[in-house]
Amino acid sequence: MATHVEGLVDEVYLPPAELARGAHCSSMEQYEQLYKQSIDEPETFWGEIAKQFYWRQPPTGAFHEFNFDASKGRIFVEWMKGAQTNMSYNCLDRHVEAGHGDQVAFYWEGNEPADSARLTYAELLQRVKRFSNALRSLGVRRSDSVALYMPMVPELLVAMLACARIGAVHSIVFGGYSSDALADRILDGHCRLVITADGVWRGNKLIKLKHITDHAVELCAARGHPVERVVVVRHLPRLHHLVPSVGDQPGGSEPYNVKTGWNSGRDMWWDDALEGVSDECEPEWVDAEHPLFMLYTSGSTGKPKGVLHTTAGYMLYVATTFKYSFDFHPEDVYWCTADIGWITGHSYVTYGPMLNRATSVMFEGTPFYPTGDRMWEVIDKYAVSKFYTAPTAIRALMRLGDETVKRHSRQSLKVLGSVGEPINPEAWLWYHRVVGDARCAVVDTFWQTETGGHVITPLPGATPTKPGSACRPFFGVQPALLDEQGEEIHGPGEGYLVFRRPWPGIMRTVFGNHERFETTYFKKFNGFYCTGDGARRDEDGYIWVTGRIDDMLNVSGHLLSTAQIESALIEHPDVSETAVVAAPHSVKGECVYCFVTTRHGVAWTEQLQKQLILKVRERIAPFAAPDYLQYAPGLPKTRSGKIMRRVLRKIAQGDRDLGDLSTLADPGVIEPLFEHRCAGAGGALH
Repeated sequence: MATHVEGLVDEVYLPPAELARGAHCSSMEQYEQLYKQSIDEPETFWGEIAKQFYWRQPPTGAFHEFNFDASKGRIFVEWMKGAQTNMSYNCLDRHVEAGHGDQVAFYWEGNEPADSARLTYAELLQRVKRFSNALRSLGVRRSDSVALYMPMVPELLVAMLACARIGAVHSIVFGGYSSDALADRILDGHCRLVITADGVWRGNKLIKLKHITDHAVELCAARGHPVERVVVVRHLPRLHHLVPSVGDQPGGSEPYNVKTGWNSGRDMWWDDALEGVSDECEPEWVDAEHPLFMLYTSGSTGKPKGVLHTTAGYMLYVATTFKYSFDFHPEDVYWCTADIGWITGHSYVTYGPMLNRATSVMFEGTPFYPTGDRMWEVIDKYAVSKFYTAPTAIRALMRLGDETVKRHSRQSLKVLGSVGEPINPEAWLWYHRVVGDARCAVVDTFWQTETGGHVITPLPGATPTKPGSACRPFFGVQPALLDEQGEEIHGPGEGYLVFRRPWPGIMRTVFGNHERFETTYFKKFNGFYCTGDGARRDEDGYIWVTGRIDDMLNVSGHLLSTAQIESALIEHPDVSETAVVAAPHSVKGECVYCFVTTRHGVAWTEQLQKQLILKVRERIAPFAAPDYLQYAPGLPKTRSGKIMRRVLRKIAQGDRDLGDLSTLADPGVIEPLFEHRCAGAGGALH
């Protein structure tokens, strides 16, 4: 229940007493002490944490160096210079050699409830060693980039850890992206080997991953970048007894029949790649700043950015945030519902949990298949104690009613995490009261692909929480609020959320484009990393993230570029101009609202709208498809020709309080836009 705490305004929720008693951080006094040391003595703080990992060679240079001020030279971040280690070794060998090989690393839960498996640390290590050797036999060497376009199957874990083991750089692309988007990422990352699967069932929908990959590879070849090898996991045959409609059984060496092609000189089955390879594979010992992975995130220009993370600092940070943010203990069973194709999956499905020797659930399915009970069934099946999901899922599950949750025990739950976007207070309270029976801590985490791990988050055994607030900075993180002129806002206020120093897990660059890295994140405010998000700080110093300030959308936790969607729409020959904005959505948080001006004489028809939706789905991904398409006879522009997006956002919401229109070139465009506004748009979160 909510409690008034002396010194804090508003009602807050205290950490559960039983959880706090055994927590790694059990009071705000302890938090403040640890936080102060992490800021004042970062070498001591992180150096102590580093002792739990294996280092082939300890640091020989400066433990920590950086420059955040573009006016003083090149932006850079370095941690533990001179150290050598290997991520795969620290996730696997270290635990097996300590006698924990028989511990379950992952319970794999398939799309179909009857399809499940378990994988111990020893079994996973053996599979990683074998696939590491397979990659080497296919010509993959240290620092080479490998693209992974895969479902949530154990082979994805094996592939990413094998890349890390041999010093290759994995570039994982979410299995919901289109062939165009996949091709863009293969090309930008210079990947000559792609790992995929024949297909995957997501709910009752079949996604033909090999077919999408084939088209992406063709696009790459047409643009002068031939992909040399495609390794394909046979995933669908093992589901044949569960889903008879999947297709025909494979005959001989022919690929499984999901209506895809097969290039015998390029394509290879996963099992064939493993034929005859050794079980032994010495890790490639890499420098602290050796690239571990790149992960693409949308940019405001429309071109995805390859966010590059390196080895040692990322390892320290994801291990530490996982341990403290979820108050992880060896007896816990942990479940993060994210796909590994997103940063949440990298940091809090794979690396963070494995570095802490966690037993985790890896989930292939969706929260609503075959019924809306699925999440609660899985929690009870594996006695999950620490659960991490997105506000979009929470809001959608709320709509099914409390009884869907309450007919399941959930007694194992201790910590409930939220990730991907700011959670609205109503969803936070439902999560706490209904899912957690008002006895679990709720951890609302703020972070980004670029930050590598949590940067603002409550600690479940220490922080009094406020529904909707990410609360306080994590260790080593120094946030600030700036106004449009770059002046710092002290005390309560609202502005740009920035950080004044690096933590070990922050990104190091944009792959192949360091200038874009500097311009995007550091040149708006010299001396600060700019998140692109706005935030409010209350009287108690609690931080409330308010959402994107730049031309980006956060749809169900997926960061999308308005420019990227506009580029897809404008490709249609009947479209002359487009503008895309975010509109509130009761489940997704934000949705895609498009204003479209057709060419002279072209009618605004249902067929045209369907074509535009299909265009976005094909160019980007189904999750980027517009929720609303509005005919726009004209768009509001300044006298210099810039589209006034803040005005369009107001129109999408049906809000006639448009603010200052003194720079509007043609006031006559406004009323027709309200007349053509899509019915039902702009619903508030509830």
